[in-house]
Amino acid sequence: MLSHIPRITRNLLLANIAVFTLQLLLSDQTSLVLTQYFALWPLGPAVHGVTPDGHMIHPGFQLWQLVTYAFMHGGFTHILFNMVALYMFGGTIEHTFGARNFIVYYFVCAVVAALAQLLVVRYVTHGFYPTIGASGAIFGLLLAFGMLYPQEKVMLIFLPVPLPAWLFVSGYAIVELVLGITGTAAGVAHFAHLGGMVAGMVLIQYWRGKLPFKPKRRLMR
Repeated sequence: MLSHIPRITRNLLLANIAVFTLQLLLSDQTSLVLTQYFALWPLGPAVHGVTPDGHMIHPGFQLWQLVTYAFMHGGFTHILFNMVALYMFGGTIEHTFGARNFIVYYFVCAVVAALAQLLVVRYVTHGFYPTIGASGAIFGLLLAFGMLYPQEKVMLIFLPVPLPAWLFVSGYAIVELVLGITGTAAGVAHFAHLGGMVAGMVLIQYWRGKLPFKPKRRLMR
């Protein structure tokens, strides 16, 4: 079923599904340890926390969490939407960029999304909660599709009207910005989504040679 999907996109799909399956199969306590160490925690030292199972310590923010958080998900709906989007857009973007540049693009979007979330939590919301999910990287893929294939039609499940990709992506970004500023849909990392999109736009423009600092060779038109 997955054989027609480009290699990197296929491996990302399998990795996300494998980690989510592991989350489901582990006991509650062991799954909690997985979250403690591999979810994205706010900047700061290790802290003590109390859970229904008793006292625990988690390591706080660790550098590896900038990547590992993007392979964890909070439920079936969460991973379903992300993996459907990865399936829909990942292959096209991988064919366009090539495997090597696609890997770079995906993880740059994921890491910048994480950094954006860390800054918002530290200086705006001041909360202390973990962030998980591939959404930052996925929004980077949406941005790439909108920039590279602006006239391709995209149709939402709940809005069965075909829209040009540029309009779909622009509208989605505006909605995320409004939701983030107003604090609507609490529990969703809206600024991580936007961070992934900004990272994607900057990287694409860099590869096109349209930024003040130029790549050694232009990779895109």
